[in-house]
Amino acid sequence: MVLSRRTFSAIAGTAALGLALGGSTGVYAATAPTGPAPGPPDADGRPHTVGFDQYSLLIDGKRVVLWSGEVHPFRLPSPSLWRDVLQKMRAHGYNAVSIYVSWNYHSPAPGSYDFTGVRDLDLFLRIAAETGLYVILRPGPYINAEVDAGGFPGWLTATEGTARTSDPTYLSYVAEWLTAVDRIAARHLFTGGDGTIVLYQVENEYADHVTSPLGRDYMAHLYAKVRADGIDVPLFHNDKGRNGHWAPGTFDTGAEKGRWLYGFDGYPSPSAPPPDWGYFGIGGVKGGSTASPGTPGFVPEFGGGWFDPWGGAEFDGKGYAESRRTRDAAYERRFYLTNLANGIKLHNVYMTFGGTSWGWLPAPIVYTSYDYGAALDEARQPTAKLVPMHQLGHLLQSVPELAKLDRADDVTIDEAGGEAGVNPGIKAYHLVNPDTKAHFHVLRNDTSDDRRVSLHLDSETSVTVPVPGLDARLIATGIALGRRRLRYSSAQPMLWLTAGRQDIGVFTGRPDDPTETLLECASEPKVTVLEGRADHAYTDGALRVDAEPGGGARVLVEGGGATDPLLLLFADDEASARLWRYDTPSGSVLVRGPALLRTATVRGTTVRLTGDTVEDADLEVWAPRGVCEVVWNRRTVRTRATTSGSLRAVRRLPGAPKVTLPALTGWRRQAENPESAADFDDSAWRTADRTSSYSTTPVPTGGPVLFSDDYGFHYGDVWYRGRFEGGSAADSVSFSYVTGTQGLLMAWLDGKPLGTHRMPVPDKKTVRKGTWSATATFPIEVRETRDTGPHVLSVLVRRMQHDEDGKANDSHKAGRGLSSVTFNGASPDVIWRIQGEAAPDPVRGPLNNGGLYGERNGWHLPGFADGRWPVADFPRRDRRQGVTWYRTGFRLAVDPGVDASIGLTLTDDDPARAYRVQIFLNGWNMGQYINDVGPQHTFVLPNGVLNTRGPNTLALAVLSDGTTASGPGKVELTLLGRAAGGVPVTLVDSPGARG
Repeated sequence: MVLSRRTFSAIAGTAALGLALGGSTGVYAATAPTGPAPGPPDADGRPHTVGFDQYSLLIDGKRVVLWSGEVHPFRLPSPSLWRDVLQKMRAHGYNAVSIYVSWNYHSPAPGSYDFTGVRDLDLFLRIAAETGLYVILRPGPYINAEVDAGGFPGWLTATEGTARTSDPTYLSYVAEWLTAVDRIAARHLFTGGDGTIVLYQVENEYADHVTSPLGRDYMAHLYAKVRADGIDVPLFHNDKGRNGHWAPGTFDTGAEKGRWLYGFDGYPSPSAPPPDWGYFGIGGVKGGSTASPGTPGFVPEFGGGWFDPWGGAEFDGKGYAESRRTRDAAYERRFYLTNLANGIKLHNVYMTFGGTSWGWLPAPIVYTSYDYGAALDEARQPTAKLVPMHQLGHLLQSVPELAKLDRADDVTIDEAGGEAGVNPGIKAYHLVNPDTKAHFHVLRNDTSDDRRVSLHLDSETSVTVPVPGLDARLIATGIALGRRRLRYSSAQPMLWLTAGRQDIGVFTGRPDDPTETLLECASEPKVTVLEGRADHAYTDGALRVDAEPGGGARVLVEGGGATDPLLLLFADDEASARLWRYDTPSGSVLVRGPALLRTATVRGTTVRLTGDTVEDADLEVWAPRGVCEVVWNRRTVRTRATTSGSLRAVRRLPGAPKVTLPALTGWRRQAENPESAADFDDSAWRTADRTSSYSTTPVPTGGPVLFSDDYGFHYGDVWYRGRFEGGSAADSVSFSYVTGTQGLLMAWLDGKPLGTHRMPVPDKKTVRKGTWSATATFPIEVRETRDTGPHVLSVLVRRMQHDEDGKANDSHKAGRGLSSVTFNGASPDVIWRIQGEAAPDPVRGPLNNGGLYGERNGWHLPGFADGRWPVADFPRRDRRQGVTWYRTGFRLAVDPGVDASIGLTLTDDDPARAYRVQIFLNGWNMGQYINDVGPQHTFVLPNGVLNTRGPNTLALAVLSDGTTASGPGKVELTLLGRAAGGVPVTLVDSPGARG
């Protein structure tokens, strides 16, 4: 559909009227001076402005560098733990969170939208505001995200209309979805003071139909619809690469100008040098941010890891640990500092917490875990990748000069101690703040050898800087440190703040690398080395301090022309990750020691802290004036005042106590798949009698349509039963079928197994292939069809998931399930019936259950009575084609106040044994294990789904092909991490689970 000018103007006019009536608070600002960033956001009830210029985002006219991480609430089905992840992000320097909203997660049927329980978007947005994080909202309608159908609901696969175009049928469904989402989003806009949403994404990596009216009108329609729904923050799209697609002015936004941002996604290879996608790049529409010079550099997705396919071909079977190794902390410094040097001021790391693609959520190209190699692993445990995020995030929030930078003249660098003018193999970026003239240098080492270089700041001044191999450093000159100014430092600044009666500046470096730091001083100051080792001298109007970060040096500088003292703290990476800044209405707080600081509040003379410890830890606090008492996790801590101006705990905080996990015993076993029996009653099943389909997979001539989606079965396994007479001359039967990656088919004739066929394991060439088709031919013994019948074919198809629609060609509509069945030597008429999943689980949602008999009859649920099932034990050595269920219960007694991350690990002595396991914890489908494919063996059991202080029910649905003895082999609980602290957790299916 091509929107008429009248139609578009009506929608856009409604949006404009809504903005006017609401008091439009979103503004486009041409420029703004350098100055302090606004404080952490919250839902304060006051109106705010959200705008931008060519340098940065502008919040209430103040510059903000958005340092964001991607988190998907739907990949953590325990709302209590959303707060845990968001608090960890804020503590480690992030000031924003970016989230997809997945249409399929909320919509089991057309017109039905569920935002309750684990789908409570309103609750997530409230928690983000309470945590003090800006929100980038990305509701699609298409999101990709390695989820089933790219986020499209299963029912959309069986509808008329071409998705991701201006097709009117598709747009009618999109209007329903956006209305439902925007009704919630409009209540959480930062502009209105009721939430912290500052940016809103329209569509996702839409690289097709760019020059066609189908695409341009589609984007115009989405823009107008979102505005009509009252969304008044800046809108954007994420270009799939650097193409200049959907830059400002490339499609119709009605009369509204200056409220659209250009963004592009980037996932560069870690084995190549970081690319220049801005100031230092090729320029033009292919240069990244240069495609839109009037808007700030914006990367809505920059690789914080990468996904892994079934079989693990992406990382040679090593899984996400290899993703984390190849995109480690040094990778982050090299690539993210390069982005900053190129003017990227809105920077979102995809993923920061990957989570779990539980149930039938994952796209065909990924397995259950979506750990991604992210900074926070799937079990919510911090990794070494958080260190540079921690340092850079706090730096960006502390140093306002970084929000407004221009490219400056190239500088000279030499090998330290070597011949002048010899290139040391370091790439240097030089930037300057046009207002304050503060300078920043990014030195990037693309070689594997450690380097020490002389950076020439001007004709008379040079500084020696160590740059480790395949790493990078940021050097600042001329920035303010409270009431003093830094001339330069060879250490990387991390933060500065004012606490009590002094300013505090923190610098970081490698443990054994000497650093030199020069402070401007009008006269010679008083200098006291409080801890560690440091040398100092005053000359030419500057105080020079030489220190090694690994020594934990503390240097107090008093006088010298400044009214208040400055405390310099030097820390290596490990120590810097235990320094926590928290800004309160009463002033800033700096905490040193614990594994995590979650919150800090100041009331009168008391600072109340919450956080985590893993091992015994120091606690030291710099707080606003007048504070003399410290409370940690609701317990008063005895402290003493120090010469550093802090309060230090007399005793160390205790670490987390030991967590003991029970062995999994008491298993019971029951064979399943009665559907394979000849006399099974299938009279209530749907008759497969359709003759046409909206699928992109052709329907065989003569039909019937056998694709499961056409009969309302969209997720998990699907059963077919075909009745026929005759066929005595047939010597084989062929089943053509279509599935996602690692789909399979099992067939029986009159209750006797014919065999199993499975799709191949992806290799490096086919890891992105989401739809697989094959024909399985099984021989028929003559005696099996010697009579005229009737005969029954029973077929189980593990369909896996729908393909994504990344190329906007309706690939999500590719058929799933059987496509045709033919006999060799005969052509009997077969009447087919089909059965898939039952009605969606009201608590767990439409993506939890498939069509296995046990699922349809509640065998996975905690309350199911399995007392008559035979007792079983592991390892098993059964050999049969079909499904077998195993159930047991276990109790946990994790101490209150301990956050224990627990997983389920499945292993087998024989990796060639052909079987699969679907894992159900308390009724929740936590994923699929494929023994002879892998690479995943451990499945995270999130607290809230897992009852850590009470009973739990574990059910395993084992699907075996009969070619080998089938398992499971060994099944055990695994402790993935523990901390004293955490957040209160409510069981997700309990009355209080909806917040």
